[in-house]
Amino acid sequence: MKTKFLIISFYFFIAFVTEGQDLLHSQFEVADNLFNNHQYFDAITEYKRLLFFDSTKTYQYEANYKIGECYKAGAKFDEAIKHFFIAEQSAKNDSLVFDSKVQIIRSNILRRTTDRAFQLLDELEKDEKFKDRIDEINYWRGWTFMFADDWKVAARAFAKINYNSELRILADQTEKAKVSVTFAKVISYILPGAGSIYTGKILSGLMSIAWNLAAGYWTVNAFTESRVFDGFVIGELVWLRFYRGSIKNAEQFAIEKNIDVANKSLRFLQNEYKGIKP
Repeated sequence: MKTKFLIISFYFFIAFVTEGQDLLHSQFEVADNLFNNHQYFDAITEYKRLLFFDSTKTYQYEANYKIGECYKAGAKFDEAIKHFFIAEQSAKNDSLVFDSKVQIIRSNILRRTTDRAFQLLDELEKDEKFKDRIDEINYWRGWTFMFADDWKVAARAFAKINYNSELRILADQTEKAKVSVTFAKVISYILPGAGSIYTGKILSGLMSIAWNLAAGYWTVNAFTESRVFDGFVIGELVWLRFYRGSIKNAEQFAIEKNIDVANKSLRFLQNEYKGIKP
């Protein structure tokens, strides 16, 4: 009689557990459906509801990973990183650990905390468990360098994967399209206005050359005619003002041009690049 009771109790327990798992799976499917339809706010609510009832933590990894993706899609990167980290801690194998870490890196890229992204990438590269995924590490390293505005090193990272890749070519073209801020300033010291012309601001550069020549002529002419006071006034208030202004303008124009070049490439990546993005 006692044995019969234990058998019946065991079957009831199995049925209860099975039914509970079915309910959790149904809840997970509901949340996934919302996620796949880009209803991220509602999906987060359903994933968190799933986690609340999942006493066995069966869906601890999957739910937290998806919550992280939802927050990332909504540009809430701090929350995304928190849930990707929780997912990493509950990952059942190294592959899932790697995927979680990469998502954390991608979130850091998007929130422009590139130093942290580089640190995590270095840790992945040093880990022997992930030596067979070095191409993925270099891929996200390249993206991190692009967001850090170091296109030259980004091109090197992508070249390690495939020298003829679209991203390597884009990074290389972007680097070549940029101008040297230092060179723009140096040539402006030698010939005021030359730095502006170098950055593509031809009219501004020509006007700067003209004003400096005119101010220089007035200053020299004043000293030649023994109008020393006029010479100092014109030289200090007019000529030096135009001279310093041409150097400052060249520096600012170079910085603005480089920002425009980088932003153009980033817009291409955002709107036209078909590969995997952060």
